[in-house]
Amino acid sequence: MSTKYHVVFSGQTQAGVDPLIVAQKLARGLKKEPEYIDVLLSGKPVVVSRTSNPNRANLVVSQLEKIGAIVELKTVDNEVAVVADQTDAHSVTEATQARAQSNTSPIESQPDDESSIGVTLLNKLQYRFDTFMARGSTSSFKALLFVFLAIFLIVAGLRGLMHWFSPDLTQQYEGLDFLGNLYITFLQLTDPGNMAQDILSSFWYKLFAIVAGLAGVILLSALVAVITTGLDQKLSELKRGRSKVIEAGHTLIIGWDEQRVIEILRELVWANESEDDAAVVILADRDKQEIDDVLRLRMPDTKTTRVVTRSGKGTILVNLDMVSIESAKSVIVLAACSDTDTDAAKTASDAMVIQTVLAATTKSVNKEDYAIVAEVYNDTYRDIIENTFPEYVVTLDTANILAKLLVQTSRSVGLSVVYNEILSFDGCEMYFYAADWRLAEFGKLAYHFPDGVPIGVRHASGELLINPPRGYMMQDDDEVLIVADDDSTIDYQAQPLVSPRVIPPLNTRADQGTERELIVGWNHKTETILKEFADYVKEGSVIDVVIHNASQSEQDELTRIDAEIDNIKINLIDINPLDRASLVSIQPDRYGNIIILASAHKDKDTQQVDSENIVTLLLLRSIFQGIDQSGRETKLITEVLESQNYELIARAGVKDMIISNRLVSMITAQISESRHIKDVYDDIFQEDGSEIYLKPMTLYFDSFPVQANFADLISAAQNREEVCFGVKIKALETNQAENSGVELIPLKDKMFTLNPDDCLVVVAEDEL
Repeated sequence: MSTKYHVVFSGQTQAGVDPLIVAQKLARGLKKEPEYIDVLLSGKPVVVSRTSNPNRANLVVSQLEKIGAIVELKTVDNEVAVVADQTDAHSVTEATQARAQSNTSPIESQPDDESSIGVTLLNKLQYRFDTFMARGSTSSFKALLFVFLAIFLIVAGLRGLMHWFSPDLTQQYEGLDFLGNLYITFLQLTDPGNMAQDILSSFWYKLFAIVAGLAGVILLSALVAVITTGLDQKLSELKRGRSKVIEAGHTLIIGWDEQRVIEILRELVWANESEDDAAVVILADRDKQEIDDVLRLRMPDTKTTRVVTRSGKGTILVNLDMVSIESAKSVIVLAACSDTDTDAAKTASDAMVIQTVLAATTKSVNKEDYAIVAEVYNDTYRDIIENTFPEYVVTLDTANILAKLLVQTSRSVGLSVVYNEILSFDGCEMYFYAADWRLAEFGKLAYHFPDGVPIGVRHASGELLINPPRGYMMQDDDEVLIVADDDSTIDYQAQPLVSPRVIPPLNTRADQGTERELIVGWNHKTETILKEFADYVKEGSVIDVVIHNASQSEQDELTRIDAEIDNIKINLIDINPLDRASLVSIQPDRYGNIIILASAHKDKDTQQVDSENIVTLLLLRSIFQGIDQSGRETKLITEVLESQNYELIARAGVKDMIISNRLVSMITAQISESRHIKDVYDDIFQEDGSEIYLKPMTLYFDSFPVQANFADLISAAQNREEVCFGVKIKALETNQAENSGVELIPLKDKMFTLNPDDCLVVVAEDEL
């Protein structure tokens, strides 16, 4: 009989300490299953340690208090130890009584050193061996090496001892000494064929040879199995994409949307063509093999860019450390759902993106142009992120951008071609450029650049001015916003390279009358599109919206928007746009523009949405073929979700199309390369301020055809306080090989023969 010390835990913790965390640590320390946590938190007293050593008991109490637990140390006298397989009813009764006296639960913890009576030395050795072997193939190799050395030492030692103590026994090599016998044993272990060296030896030497040979065969087979298993495990680990990425200055893409990733990756590959060794790292919660298969199929040639993929969630810090986020030059966080998904899916996506951005910002970043570009749908969430991390986090409101692009494109045929070129790295791009301006006038700068046309100025304060007055005097710390083929081709010359001829200004402005527009389809961008139209069209204009089987919520939404907008009338037309007779009934030729939206529907994927839009386009085209539109041509503009459908829709006679995924991917990629370009998009994609337009030649010249070089066209546009950076030839607008007739930043001395229907691509305050 002896005094026992019980350490009892009743689920209580110190102030400010989470009981769940304490219970988890305690369960792990006791090597218990996760279910044991519920027992610890049940509120009942649970014995977590029993010992007869008071010093050990106090040590356990001290350790538990360090992790925040509140425990009680109790003494129990006359306790009978319960021994596995050695207990009888009497001893169990006494143990139960002892527990009752201590007011504890009969649930006991891992026994201490003095109470582990049922654990034998063999059990402990087996446990140690199991733990060691569970570490992997390295442990297996070490174990085999140990067995090899043990067998070698035993067999070689016995053979050597026999040579010493029984030299009279005959053997094949009588001159071998002790070390020579050790060597023979080593050869027989590593190659059983060496047993032949004892073919003439005595029985005992042959027995040692047989033992060494058999052990060698077994160990060799086991070694081959261990190596094969280790290689398989390593290959499996590599396929899982969990190894550390050793890169610097790379672009990191977090998330997975096959179409979006491919489009962004294509842009980054073009952007990195001038670099010898660029890298893009993709971290997605997908199987690495699946990601690699998609990239091999859709991006077989990445030129000078290496694409590294890893599998894991971007919200986990360990995964971000795995992809070396601290050394990345930019991070792109993709939305977890598509643009046509439900509001609930978008809310869940925004939550995931916010969590990813928070995880990404935990790493210290000291790069000047570092950017985290995130796609966020909710306005409130977007403001939270940008206000919390204003230095380098940029959020994209893709719906707002696409809505404005659709409206602007409807105002000028061919504008989508211009946007597709300047927003992509595969063509003209926008750059900020500084030089020694020497108080040069902004309007004359274009003639000093062999390649490129300045369209704006950024002051040292960061203020951006698109289309400044042509007489603005450039300051030394000003930067120009220039449209050029590549940043390597931008070179400001102190002397002008070309002198334009004097073009007499015309006081001609385009007439603006009331308009009638048609929108086919409904999605979350429709409200923004309607409000954008209200900023452009004249009061009294009408916009009809076609919704097939419009729900009550859609009808209420349209009624609300109509009440909020004063200068236009909005009508709902409930017809099936996939039915030709229904389309004929609304007289589509009376509309100036027809915009076909990618209608969101939970039961339709992006391919089905695009397919229905293509059918609608073909029906409208067949209707217009039977109508004389010589006086006025209705423009067709459509929103496309999948870029693979570009060729199909182009064949349907559409001169302007907005490919949602591609444009958003272009903008995302450009901001990731230079986050300040976002300020340019914010300025251009709004009605207030200067925007990009295609304006007819009749606003600049009064007689046709006119012969002029590009420098002359720049001068003609400056007469109207506009900046010209391209030309569109009407006769080529259906020729895709000629970029639909659009040519941006041609050489200043290139000559053009222009007609009234041709256009200048300009940055201007309005479209008139």
